[in-house]
Amino acid sequence: MFQRSVLPEVEVYHVLSNARRREALAELWDQPEALSLRELSERIAATESGQSPAPRALRESVYNALHQTHLPKMDELGLVTYDPDRKLVSVCPQAGHLGRYMDVTTRAGVTWGEYYRALGVVGLFTTVASLASVPGFAAVDPLVPSTAFLVFFALSAAYQLTAARLGARGRFARFCARLF
Repeated sequence: MFQRSVLPEVEVYHVLSNARRREALAELWDQPEALSLRELSERIAATESGQSPAPRALRESVYNALHQTHLPKMDELGLVTYDPDRKLVSVCPQAGHLGRYMDVTTRAGVTWGEYYRALGVVGLFTTVASLASVPGFAAVDPLVPSTAFLVFFALSAAYQLTAARLGARGRFARFCARLF
């Protein structure tokens, strides 16, 4: 197996240029243990088709593509550990750095950028409404909402960094993912 700690950007974009490889990494990041090739292919096929279970032909297509092409390629690059005999696959810690290249979404289905923008707009609106003595907001000191939203920003950033460093596999990341 050929392993590197960090892939060159051109290699990262090549790996992430395929939707099935991206989906495989996303599924594996959520798993504390190795997944069987069958389970991984069924999950990816269900995502692609929007049906659970996915049509048999699609499940077979995903299974074959993962087994013959995608998992060996990612194993060679040190992103996953794939045992073609036992048909087991798990993500390697080195794959964690790929998260920053992917359009990472929260459980609510929004990207982190959208989440931070919404948090900022709501925080700004609340603080300005308090400063302008808008009814319902006038009773609140402007320092309260501004502090609360800054704390939210800090906690969100801490969660996002922790999840990325743990490859979205740690208990803390899975717990926090339920919150967001």
